[in-house]
Amino acid sequence: MSAELGGRTGLRGKLSQWLRGGRPKDAAADDGGREALLIAAAATGLPLAPAAHPAPGYRCSCDRVGCPTPARHPVSFAWQTQSTTDRAQIERWARHQPEANFITATGMVHDVLDVPLEAGRAALERLLGAGIEVGPVAESDDGRLLFFTLTRGTPEDEDEWWPCELDCHPETMDEHHGLRWHCRGSYVLVPPARLPGDGQGVHWVRGLEHPLPDPLSLLETLTDACARYAGQEPDHVSAAWPLRH
Repeated sequence: MSAELGGRTGLRGKLSQWLRGGRPKDAAADDGGREALLIAAAATGLPLAPAAHPAPGYRCSCDRVGCPTPARHPVSFAWQTQSTTDRAQIERWARHQPEANFITATGMVHDVLDVPLEAGRAALERLLGAGIEVGPVAESDDGRLLFFTLTRGTPEDEDEWWPCELDCHPETMDEHHGLRWHCRGSYVLVPPARLPGDGQGVHWVRGLEHPLPDPLSLLETLTDACARYAGQEPDHVSAAWPLRH
């Protein structure tokens, strides 16, 4: 397993290197670490399902002509019910589909706060400097940082909740200066994943040995960083909110 996932040794130095603009090499970059990382993710409670993978010519492995999100979407339309933490099933998928990416369905066990990379780096440094428990964080080479958190669940009052797709559909890939809150009805790629382009992918920055935090403990810092990134005042930042205000 990678140093990020397998233990805390050297994590602070690796994080400092990443914040300066470099990223420590992830063991998931080689095929030997892929299955172990996927099983580790499932063991922490993240439900997984197979996803598409890159094809030559910046294309997607799916048969959709002009796929708008190549290598970033589930293989099956039934991904929500298909998603599982069962080790045997994940091993079968990983071995029978050696090139497949995997998604993790949000809103069951965990949510994901998805922000632009520059804003996420600034927020992560600030959060760690303040001693706030951040939890797992993944970097996507298409310019996003993913903060994994506990899910807010489904409150008794359904009027106080809406699914993620009302704010941003999981397949929406347009530039978004604000925060996208992946909750019920959404998904993200789980590391290790490959994206179209030479060496592009999704990698752990902080691994799953870090407990999932309450999303509200990160929210103010993340939205403030997104506002600064977008050149706006924090009160005007565009964000995907799963809770009504």
